[in-house]
Amino acid sequence: MNQPADVRVLTIVLNYRTPALTLRAVEAALKEMEGLAGAITVVDNDSGDGSYESLIQAVQERGWSRVRVLQSGRNGGYGAGNNFGIRHGLPDGSAPDYIYILNSDAFPEPGAIRLLAEYLQAHPTVGFAGSRLHGEDGVYHQTAFRFPTVFSEFEGAAKTGPISRLLRRYIVALPEPREAQEVDWMAGASLMVRQRTFEETGGFDERFFLYFEETDLCLRARRAGWLSVYLPQSRVMHIGSVSTGMKSWKRIPPFWFDSRLWFFTKNHSAAYAAAATLAHLAGALIFRTRRMFRKGSTDQPVNFLSDLVSHALRCAWHRRLVGRPSTAST
Repeated sequence: MNQPADVRVLTIVLNYRTPALTLRAVEAALKEMEGLAGAITVVDNDSGDGSYESLIQAVQERGWSRVRVLQSGRNGGYGAGNNFGIRHGLPDGSAPDYIYILNSDAFPEPGAIRLLAEYLQAHPTVGFAGSRLHGEDGVYHQTAFRFPTVFSEFEGAAKTGPISRLLRRYIVALPEPREAQEVDWMAGASLMVRQRTFEETGGFDERFFLYFEETDLCLRARRAGWLSVYLPQSRVMHIGSVSTGMKSWKRIPPFWFDSRLWFFTKNHSAAYAAAATLAHLAGALIFRTRRMFRKGSTDQPVNFLSDLVSHALRCAWHRRLVGRPSTAST
């Protein structure tokens, strides 16, 4: 592919109480931005712990002229924080050609950013290009996915061989692609999006506080004719769930249920969202029936099913439209 010398990339790193990791991610991104026009914007998502001040000081002390630090002024979640940085554009006020979204706990390896930009430049119908994420041990982190459906909810909860084989084309998590592959959506820890695609879709829907926001964005883009491609040659080491604490969750927080329900309601209908929840419960019943004859844990957070049901019933009873107020396109 040709070197994307004439394109400009805006890298966005969202910080929430992880300033040391954020600086490490920025340092890695700066190295991989060499030879590429553009800049890096760090958005502090109202950490309230001195992160903003320490980030500004560190950037100044290290002489990182291509890096600026912005304060969002509120913790509106992942989508809102990234929208804030993207709307500010490049330091001269102009819009970039491509936007590279990088988590504060993700560290691009040699060529990772350039490969994404080259691919987008060479394929004008592709709106998103995503990297292969892996842990410190090199083991692949699930990155490439299908869109969630009623069938995937049933299969994912049932966790039963015959059902999974029957519904294999609906399983959300794709087997690790070994070559460039068109997918439905990708994890947002290392994701490059075409500026035109972002503008046409209206950016992240800020009613998603956390989780499902990149799924929704890729779905809206797909409906507008844009493709998403996973590039395994673009490699990024990813620690995972540092800001959210997901790895240590003993119980799923309400905002995850809000995001899940809003995704199905918004992109399909309230009836579809209800059907997805019922499908999940039906699958879980099958799984638990099988477990009665086998020892072992259910591999689910505490009270997951009861929380899923009570959340859906509360929303239905109060006729509450889940999701937070948004200034982004829906």
